[in-house]
Amino acid sequence: MKVYFYHNQNINLIYKEWKSGRYPGHFLYGATHLHKYGIDVVMHRYKEFKSSAKLAFYVAWQVFTCKEPIDLVYAASTQGMGLLMFLHAIHIFRKPIIVWQRQPITNYDLIAKTMYKGADRILFFSKKMADESIQSGAILPQQAEVVHWGCDLDYYDKLMFFNNEYSNNHRGFISTGKDRRDMATLVRAFSATGQPLKIYVASQAYGDNYLAILNDLRPSSNVNVTFVKGNIPAELAQKVWQSQYVVICCQESNEPIGFTTLLEAMALGLPVICTRNAVYPFDIEAEKVGIGFQFYDSVALEAAIRYIIANPDDASNMGKNGRRLAETTYNLENCTKEVAAILTKFRLLV
Repeated sequence: MKVYFYHNQNINLIYKEWKSGRYPGHFLYGATHLHKYGIDVVMHRYKEFKSSAKLAFYVAWQVFTCKEPIDLVYAASTQGMGLLMFLHAIHIFRKPIIVWQRQPITNYDLIAKTMYKGADRILFFSKKMADESIQSGAILPQQAEVVHWGCDLDYYDKLMFFNNEYSNNHRGFISTGKDRRDMATLVRAFSATGQPLKIYVASQAYGDNYLAILNDLRPSSNVNVTFVKGNIPAELAQKVWQSQYVVICCQESNEPIGFTTLLEAMALGLPVICTRNAVYPFDIEAEKVGIGFQFYDSVALEAAIRYIIANPDDASNMGKNGRRLAETTYNLENCTKEVAAILTKFRLLV
């Protein structure tokens, strides 16, 4: 069996970096490990476009002109897949399409609904995301699948092994990530507690100008801000491993914002303080991997900071619980196994 793998990110670079050990494999959604299940992968040739229409035409052309005899298309993103999915919906492109969806499908028009008809299976991060999409009428129940996306534990195990001097020497709080981070709540809470916090964020990302926001907030001296450039998961993961606690403070959203950061903390066995997001596939407090707080509630975040500092045994257990949950469920091996079963089963059905 052979699948064409598409992502709207630079998968050629990511794959190269993963092979050299400098990039975690979970950002390729199992494409690195599908060979274990007898599934060969043809990697999409990445090319950046500012125009979404040009991207859609490029993706469709690459698939139509692919010289490899592919059985289906497996996509890690719907961005750029619109034309190909539409052509599949009207039976011009005949190969099955399996695609990941990053948020519930609730706002859609006739064109979008027709496009989603062109996805034979839509993979969601959580049951809530799938249920909301089905209830909206955008997709049919039989199109939806929930997959346990998770971290490349081998990558993080090697990182911890080669940086084992920090195993018993973690220090302070850290906040990473750039997608819709709530800097105001984060800075207010840490200014009130005086606890050391390191923030690593891009100067601008996804419409937020963090440089201007943080300049206006004027963080207290215990808050250290580093503006990062480019995609540097290896460097940031090392900074996280050096820290004692991970803080994920996000703006309200119906997307699983901050989930990647949460999974990374779990893989490293670190406790988290995280905004409660209903579309996460699990409740961090129910699983005892961290402390949750409501969006934009700096008082609750401050209380969580003070609690985790005052209760080191609880914090240690949270980190252990997170690592255990990553090992049993939310890891790349398990994700790949579930994806492979869907691809294989669907191929057998068609």
